[in-house]
Amino acid sequence: MESTLLQEQPKAAAEMLFSLEGKTALVTGAGRGIGKAIAKQLAAAGACVMVNDLDEATLRESEAEFASPERVQHVCGDLTDPSTPEAVVQATVSAFGSIDIIVNNAGYSWDNVIQKTTDEQFQAMLEIHLVTPFRLLRAASTFIREAAKREIAAGERVMRKVVNITSIAGTDGNPGQVGYSSGKAGVIGLTKTLAKEWGRYNVNVNAVGFGLIQTRLVQDLNAPAAGMDIHGHHIRLGVQPSMLESVKTACPLGRVGTPEEAAGAVVFFCSPLSDYVTGEVLICGGGYHF
Repeated sequence: MESTLLQEQPKAAAEMLFSLEGKTALVTGAGRGIGKAIAKQLAAAGACVMVNDLDEATLRESEAEFASPERVQHVCGDLTDPSTPEAVVQATVSAFGSIDIIVNNAGYSWDNVIQKTTDEQFQAMLEIHLVTPFRLLRAASTFIREAAKREIAAGERVMRKVVNITSIAGTDGNPGQVGYSSGKAGVIGLTKTLAKEWGRYNVNVNAVGFGLIQTRLVQDLNAPAAGMDIHGHHIRLGVQPSMLESVKTACPLGRVGTPEEAAGAVVFFCSPLSDYVTGEVLICGGGYHF
């Protein structure tokens, strides 16, 4: 009996594989880190991928790493500019003829305790983490609704996917991140509402909340390159090394996650494996909570 079960395991594993051939994905914030890992995994699964980020040079470097570069195109632009989300959606449809997967990954942190947080700082966090996904999904809604209506009329069920990125700072709160946490909490409401609005169009809308993942947001705060320049501000990025060590100790898995591990949780929601899952928040944080 044991021998028979062992022989059946490879077959069962093979049956779980999926293909994204014929699908088009749009991934924001895909120039580096988790966004790049998501885009690479989607392309490896067969999808055509439009990658977006602020810096065109970074996007071009990212594209060079794809195993199938012919599946990938890029569109550069600041998503907090109200006109950019519409332009990015149109560029995706023009390039590939469809849009089947949207991953709202773009974001950064601009931290401070509430008494030291300016209106500009707080609004910036809402703009990138909540307003931007709203605008991008609104821009995509015409194509998605019209395509779904045609497919349903033809008796076809074509599932599309939206994955919004949140954080354990959004689900649990985190001292010093009043703006970031508020934006990430808001995107959960957006996710759950859109899941109810778009279910009729065969769209799964879910969110993945990350814990500490090995990106520039958790680099050594004191490192010379620990920062970014945006909208006329130099913003420090990272955490104190002592804090990172305490997180590793408190985390059941004893470490921070990799971008590839974070991407795996997102790709699950982009795949047919999640066709009957919608309106959910999956925490990818190694079991750690603030």
